[in-house]
Amino acid sequence: MRAAVAALRQQKPARIVVAVPVSAPETCDEYRMGVDEIVCAITPEPFYGVGQWYQDFTQTTDEEVRQLLEKSAATREQKANTNL
Repeated sequence: MRAAVAALRQQKPARIVVAVPVSAPETCDEYRMGVDEIVCAITPEPFYGVGQWYQDFTQTTDEEVRQLLEKSAATREQKANTNL
């Protein structure tokens, strides 16, 4: 998350908002310093781990990530071509 925020800052956006569905309260507090706004939907105490809040918390494979990025790029390209 920190690396993503740092990379975005270099692009000089108007605002950076980070949103997560569940987080330890202290983690949300730590990220407030690096972003304009952080939204943590649930900050349970005690916090044992993110995985306990999901029915399916299986890892995303590298191949799944590649496919999603390719699909996203194709969709953006399609929209750009439509707007010409």
